[in-house]
Order: sequence, then C-alpha cells, then structure tokens
Amino acid sequence: MQITDVRVRKVAKEGKLKAVVSITIDEEFVVHDIKVIEGEKGLFIAMPSKKSLDGEYRDIAHPINSGTRERIQSTILERYEQSLAEEDEMAAEEA
Repeated sequence: MQITDVRVRKVAKEGKLKAVVSITIDEEFVVHDIKVIEGEKGLFIAMPSKKSLDGEYRDIAHPINSGTRERIQSTILERYEQSLAEEDEMAAEEA
C-alpha cells in the first residue's frame, strides 16, 4: 500500500483541530476527513468517524494494525508540516 496523494485543508479557527486531510491510496482509493489534532503530546491524526446511537464516536475507516496507522500518520503529519513551511515562505516573500 502506498499513499500516493495527501491534500491538507488547514483550519483557520483557534483550537485543537489544525487541519482536515484527504489521502489517496495506490491512486485508487480516497479517505476523506482525517483530522490533524494538537494533543498534549503533540500532533496526531483521528480517522473519520461518526456518532453512533449510544453517543460514542466510531471510526468509519481505519488501519487494521499499528504499523499501517503509524505510516499513515507520519505521512500526513510530514505533509502538514510542509504546508506550514510553504505558507511561511509565501508570507516572507510578500513582506
């Protein structure tokens, strides 16, 4: 499995939610609404979920094992950091 595309949409408001991301896997399958969240120990991702009838949130799509989850998370967070750096470069060029 290869993550062939990552699209980051930064969230403008203040708070723990920093971005919403879509990934494409093997140029054939897309997962939308992965959240980049600022936690106590740093950034992490939350897979797309929905609220069930009992009020708990359940993932709609998620990796089966921790290795795959780590690979997805590191790829997303790397791309998120790149988008922040690109934003800073553009702001510096305008100044």
